[in-house]
Amino acid sequence: MTNSTGSHRRDRTHWLYLAVIAAVVAGVLTGWLAPGFGKSVGNLGTIFVDLIKMMISPVIFCTIVLGIGSVRAAARVGRIGGIAVAYFLVTSTVALAIGLAVGNLLHPGSGLNIHAHAADAAIYTKQAAGAGGTWHFLESIVPTSLLSALTAGSVLQTLFVALLVGFAIQAMGASGEPILRGVTLVQKLVFRILSMILWLAPIGAFGAIANVVADTGLGAVKQLAALMFAFYLTCLIFVFGVLGLTMRLTAGMSIFRLVRYLAREYLLIFSTSSSESALPRLIAKMEHLGVERSTVGIVVPTGYSFNLDGTAIYLTMSSLFIADATGKPMSLGAQIGLLAFMVIASKGAAGVTGAGLATLAGGLQSHRPDLLGGVGLIVGIDRFMSEARAITNFSGNAVATVLVGTWTRTIDPDRARSVLNRELPFDESAQAEEQSTESPATPASEQKDLITA
Repeated sequence: MTNSTGSHRRDRTHWLYLAVIAAVVAGVLTGWLAPGFGKSVGNLGTIFVDLIKMMISPVIFCTIVLGIGSVRAAARVGRIGGIAVAYFLVTSTVALAIGLAVGNLLHPGSGLNIHAHAADAAIYTKQAAGAGGTWHFLESIVPTSLLSALTAGSVLQTLFVALLVGFAIQAMGASGEPILRGVTLVQKLVFRILSMILWLAPIGAFGAIANVVADTGLGAVKQLAALMFAFYLTCLIFVFGVLGLTMRLTAGMSIFRLVRYLAREYLLIFSTSSSESALPRLIAKMEHLGVERSTVGIVVPTGYSFNLDGTAIYLTMSSLFIADATGKPMSLGAQIGLLAFMVIASKGAAGVTGAGLATLAGGLQSHRPDLLGGVGLIVGIDRFMSEARAITNFSGNAVATVLVGTWTRTIDPDRARSVLNRELPFDESAQAEEQSTESPATPASEQKDLITA
């Protein structure tokens, strides 16, 4: 009876994601054949992404509070976080190096005339002021009040407050258990609302894709195909080469099976161009994979702000593209200095709409203002590049969770292999119930019976 019910639930969500695919195809045709109508429905995609972003702060808050509050040793939390941050710094550096190598090898911007697009960069130049600056970044972490972090939509502020609350509950000992149970109930409510919102994904995907094709046209996409090819190639090399090899050597698991396991999340990200839309599902799937809640609660939300491998590659490729397109190529030393600044600035702009373009404009304005006009050319295909950027960021955080879990011995490797081999399928429709039935202190090794019951 249990198996048939689980199969029925999975079948329902299967139809949902088939509808997303159909909506993407319909959006492309609508934007191409009826651009006027395609532009008019663009707000549907914006509304859907806004609905998802509305839930991001509550999801991160509950996840971190439960993850830290359920661990009785603060040193363990610090060890997991320290390993995660060190890993994020290493992978970002590797992503930059690969982006530099591919960009200098292919030179995708050579021979292009970008003067006609210079005016389009003005809006992103204005946004650049809020994208960088060390003191601005540090100041933006502290919210104006304890609750404003949950309403302002700032990922960094939510992380900061959740860490404070988690460690405070941890210090309270047994007296903090009622608070943990209350947060568990709130998390159940949040995931229930998310499951309702996700059924609107086909409508949001249709509006977003139709608007993009209507604005850019198929001709514009073809014109900049070289940059897109180079960027996608770099992302593929990084995900399946660097991350895949690291995961195989460290955890003994296949990146291809992990990608298959997260296939529906990839489809959701591709249709919305936002990795945030799949954050709640990544948390649930990593716990189902066998990673302890404490590790998932620290690595995944932190990675969404600090592990931006796709963004690092995007900044690399875009900068080299603009320099080549303007006939003013940068020396290797200039490339490293400029991109180091951009990667640091991107940490403060994580989760902000248009953060990629704003950070790009801010870096060029500070280091090479003569290249700033080239940002306008990127605007036309930024949406298509943002899909690969978001998918790469998502992949990096999924792999990071597995690796940190392996290094800290907070993952059940036997369960992970069973899940990746499809022996223990993820129950889509029971996601909200799973979040509520597990005790906050339940380790991954004991969650198996709860999740598959």
